[in-house]
Amino acid sequence: MDSGQSQSPWCIVGNSLLPTRFTAHTHTHPHHTHTQNLSAKDSDDDEEVVQVDRDHFMDEFFEQVEERDQSCIEKLSEDVEQVKKQHSAILAAPNLMRVKTKQELEDLTADIKKTANKVRSKLKAIEQSIEQEEGLNRSSADLRIRKTQHSTLSRKFVEVMTEYNTTQSKYRDRCKDRIQRQLEITGRTTTNEELEDMLESGKLAVFTDDIKMDSQMTKQALNEIETRHTEIIKLENILASSIGGTLGM
Repeated sequence: MDSGQSQSPWCIVGNSLLPTRFTAHTHTHPHHTHTQNLSAKDSDDDEEVVQVDRDHFMDEFFEQVEERDQSCIEKLSEDVEQVKKQHSAILAAPNLMRVKTKQELEDLTADIKKTANKVRSKLKAIEQSIEQEEGLNRSSADLRIRKTQHSTLSRKFVEVMTEYNTTQSKYRDRCKDRIQRQLEITGRTTTNEELEDMLESGKLAVFTDDIKMDSQMTKQALNEIETRHTEIIKLENILASSIGGTLGM
């Protein structure tokens, strides 16, 4: 037989020297292919587990944020609207009916303060967890989503509390107008600056001590003045507490 037509019993496959009869039809052993397929499947399974864990974390996070924090902020917004209605009712109601309405308003104000403190604490906790993640130099889509969600909720919370403060300020102005009108009924004319100074100092007696109780109308006017002054003092405390808490955000 011609040596040029003879086939070498060995051939090189990759970095290995293998018998020619083993490589005549394929260069990949079936077992090797099966092993590769298993490895690929294991890798896919690992990725699936990681994805499931991530989805589970995000579900828990959004459930915590949306169901608790979001609902609390919505409750705050509803309570603020109710406060507006109570303010109008108090200003329009006769004296005998004001007691119940004022108590309802005080209860509502207490609820708003409690809910606002709860939301503020939760948002602060989320903010601290974000700072911890950033301190560990961790950057992920989950963290970015959490920061966006926290920012959105914080903005909504500040908007609601700002509306609450505005509502209280408007009610204070309406109470002050009532005092000024009632003083006019008693024969006392005051400027806006004088009235504001009186409210800030709390010295209502400067305007009421020398009022002569010579008619039922005068008595009612004086009672109205004292009532509105008491409400304004309460409002000042509420506003100071509310604004301080909001700025703490």
